Order: sequence, then structure tokens, then C-alpha cells
Amino acid sequence: MRIAFYAPLKSPNHSVASGDRQMARMLVKALEHGGHSVELASELRFYLREPEPQSFDALKIEAREEAARLTRLWERDGKPDLWFCYHPYYKAPDLIGPELASTFAVPYVTAEASYSRRRNAGLWADTQALVVQAVEQAALNICFTQRDRQGLADAIPQVALHMLSPFIDTSVFHEMPARGCPTRLVAVAMMRPGDKVESYRMLAQALGQIGHLPWTMSVVGDGPARDDVKALFAGFAAERIEWLGAIDPAAVPDVLYGGGIYVWPGYGEAYGVAYLEAQAAGLPVVAQDIAGVPEVVRDGQTGFLTPPHDVAAFASAIERLLARKDERTIMAEEARRFILEERSLDVAAAHLAELLPKISAS
Repeated sequence: MRIAFYAPLKSPNHSVASGDRQMARMLVKALEHGGHSVELASELRFYLREPEPQSFDALKIEAREEAARLTRLWERDGKPDLWFCYHPYYKAPDLIGPELASTFAVPYVTAEASYSRRRNAGLWADTQALVVQAVEQAALNICFTQRDRQGLADAIPQVALHMLSPFIDTSVFHEMPARGCPTRLVAVAMMRPGDKVESYRMLAQALGQIGHLPWTMSVVGDGPARDDVKALFAGFAAERIEWLGAIDPAAVPDVLYGGGIYVWPGYGEAYGVAYLEAQAAGLPVVAQDIAGVPEVVRDGQTGFLTPPHDVAAFASAIERLLARKDERTIMAEEARRFILEERSLDVAAAHLAELLPKISAS
């Protein structure tokens, strides 16, 4: 099929690395892997940071202009077989695809759409209503987490929902080099206000409780809250923490291979691509049992998920993996098996290949 792909929150070509951009790229790869022709329908970013009517109106004008451009293009070159929208939610609804798909009789599909009842106030209620309309129109809504699926099912009964587990391209992780330092902790996360800073705060507090142990840590990430994040770790000796900043995504596997345990609390994580990559590299994970994290980490098998907001439990889980070599080794092996066998690009492509022809034929 010829698929028009659109990610209103962040294009696969966006200059800033993030889990959203990475999953958008992975979806494109998975679709192409299944033999489909994928074209990026639009680079327009429809993202409302705050509920400001003026900004919303300006973005709506841009969306109308983009829809008009695509209308002319499709009338000249022919319409696609499918419109595929990745991650529409109240701050980033799809204002282009639903109308075009309806006008040209093109099947409409969403992936990782979400609904939050607590956002139904003011302008967010209006933008979320647009997400609802798109989900209702969709021939299929692909959910990455049970949390998102349940949210959509509760709010919009009788919509077409299907699960696709979060996945990564595991090709860069198939070769397992010599194991890195077992007491080397690793975290990969952007440094921005909100959930990311709160996760760094909890991590610093937990490490403070096990400062007597011989751990070191590598941190990959950068962002506007860099100074605030570093201040949280100011009480540790400089040689214990390696601040790597923002690095090329292709270099991340080497950092992971050099560590022994992946540590990240995960406040607000939809699921966390970095958890998948860490496990593919053979790192057991310590995270919180929160948000979408349980979708990508198997508690007691590939790592430990501790109770939300429990700093002592988080610290204890890290201490346990540092102290118990045999348990750490078993979890590392199971983590790699889990990702390579169950969460690979090949697995996702095969799953999508089963779904999409049924839509185009309906």
C-alpha cells in the first residue's frame, strides 16, 4: 500500500531527539519492512504547549493551508491508500488527516492515540474533542499500552482498537560485546522541567541512600533543565557521575554496553523507548511501577518495578542488583531475550502486515 504518514506532535525528521521521534521512525521502518510505500504527508507540527486560543487559531490556519496543499497534490498525483497518524492527543490533534481521508475516501488509522478525562476543561476540551472525532472515524486505532487502550475504550465505546507492543530496531544490539562494568549505572533521558526533572530528583535521592556502595553512573541527555539536574547530584563526588550530554543516537548502544544496570524512575513515561534499548543491551532495569513502564519492563524477570514515589524501595532495588551477581546475570539474559525475540522491528512489522490489508479491503 501507499501510506501517508503524519505525526502532528513531532515529525520523524524533527531535529530534536526524543522517544516520540524515535517511535515515529520505527513505525515508518516497520511499515516499509512490511512492503508498504511510506511517504511523509506533512512536516507541520501541530503542538499546543499551553491552552492559548490565539495559538490554536494560528495553527488551525496552518492546518487548513496544509490540507489544501495535499488536496491539490492528491488530485494531481493520486490519493494514498491509507492515512496513518502517529500519537494524536489533546496537545497535538490531527487537523489534517480526518477531513482529507473523508473527502478522498481513504482509510484512516491512528497509533498511540490517547484520551485523558482530566483534560476536559477549557481549550483542552476542544482539542481533545478533535482527537475523539479522529478515533471514532479511524478504521483502526493501534494502542501501545493497556493504559491508552482502556482510556479510549472507556471514553469512546465501540471504536476499533488493537494492541501493538512498543518495539525497537534491535539490529544494532544483536552482537553482544564483552560485558561492561557491573557496578556502572546508566540513565538516558532528556533534561526538561516536569516529569524528567522529578525522575532525576528521585534518582539522586535514591543514590544518596546507597552512597556507601561502589557504584558509578553514566548519564546521557541534555536540555533546558541541565543546570537544575546537575544541582540535584551536587553532593556526589565528581568522579562518580559521567555527564555525557546529548550524543548521537547511534552511540547510545555503546554506552549501554558499558554499564551493568539501567536506572530511571520513569515519571510520566508513556512507556519509554530507552528501557527497551537498555534491555536489548543486556541491562536489567530499575524503574517505578508507574504510567506505561510496566508495558516494557517485566517486574522480577527483566528488572524491578518499585512502588510509585517510594525512594527507599527504588534504592533497595538498585542495591540488590549491585550485590547479587547471579540474579543480575539472569535478569540481563532474560532482558535481552525479551526484547530481541518479542519487541523487535521484525515482530512489529509482521503484526502490522496482518492488520493493514484487512483495513484496505474493508
